[in-house]
Amino acid sequence: MPIPHYLPHSSLQQLFEALTEDGYAIVGPQAKENRIDFGEIRNTAELPWGIGLIQDAGASQLVDGPKNRCFAWANGPQAMKPLLFAPREPLWQIRHGKNGYVVDAINPETRRLAVIGLRPCDLSALRIQDQHFLEGQYPDSHYGARREGLLVIAVNCTHPAATCFCASTGDGPGAKESFDIALTEDDNGFVVETGSPEGEQILARLALKEALSTQMETAADNLRNAASSQRRSLVSDNLRDVLMSRLDHPHWDEVAERCLACGNCTAVCPTCFCHAEIEEASLGGNHSLHSREWDSCFGERHGYIHGKQLRPEIKQRYRQWLTHKLATWHDQFGRSGCVGCGRCIACCPVGIDITEEAAALLK
Repeated sequence: MPIPHYLPHSSLQQLFEALTEDGYAIVGPQAKENRIDFGEIRNTAELPWGIGLIQDAGASQLVDGPKNRCFAWANGPQAMKPLLFAPREPLWQIRHGKNGYVVDAINPETRRLAVIGLRPCDLSALRIQDQHFLEGQYPDSHYGARREGLLVIAVNCTHPAATCFCASTGDGPGAKESFDIALTEDDNGFVVETGSPEGEQILARLALKEALSTQMETAADNLRNAASSQRRSLVSDNLRDVLMSRLDHPHWDEVAERCLACGNCTAVCPTCFCHAEIEEASLGGNHSLHSREWDSCFGERHGYIHGKQLRPEIKQRYRQWLTHKLATWHDQFGRSGCVGCGRCIACCPVGIDITEEAAALLK
């Protein structure tokens, strides 16, 4: 395993410059309005220095944080998913040709992206998305084209939100896989680890010193504290079998009385991948565009087949989401579909908490 190095805050711009020289566009977190969003950045000054983030059920608010840190927060509403699995994109076009219909594939515009600030829970979600889009019988070329040019610079969590429960799902607060470079921030800089040859090559150009034992001990202590400070948790033992045996539990009616079926939880969830296929015919009738866009199992369209709505009631839609995420996901991917990021809790307008709902169904 490569020896950890130390990257002072004052040298972080050198990392940005090395990435730019290698042809990467840099995507990172920025404080916007009352949230933290990921967008293209060029300078470390654009990072959220001195910003903290308070999150709870149905609530998220930017606050003052440690002035000498830029990652003293847990996560914003979205990070990796929109960059690889586009919210809406055309896949192909059908048009009239001389000898009949012609199908033209529409390839996505891609470029090399270096994303800094992804959390360990996002890396676990990335692994699931890779399994779904790349490792099945029919790999998704659009997802694969974007994934191929991706460099991941993860940041381990030292300031979890009240909504975080990654320690109970095994997906944080420290990164274990799917990263090229991983950073653990302290007051002066970062303990740096590499997870790929590409990450090692980039760091080798920065001439960094090896991390001191005191710096590595501080990083380890920060991660332990981040894990122990989490107050929410998700029961994982035999959750699949228990949930599938309680499809008629009365609590489904109770949660349905609060749920608005807005789909916020599925939009911000880093592992949800449901989408709809859409045909857009031209007014002249000479061609048709086939696109896909994000969909949600909370919407009417998702459960509709010809002449019938499979899940007409909100309780059925919420049950579909929760039992798939926490139960039948095991059949597809060998693990739960929840990575403990807590985004669905913070972004639910009525504050529905997935950990509380799972616990209620287990009673």
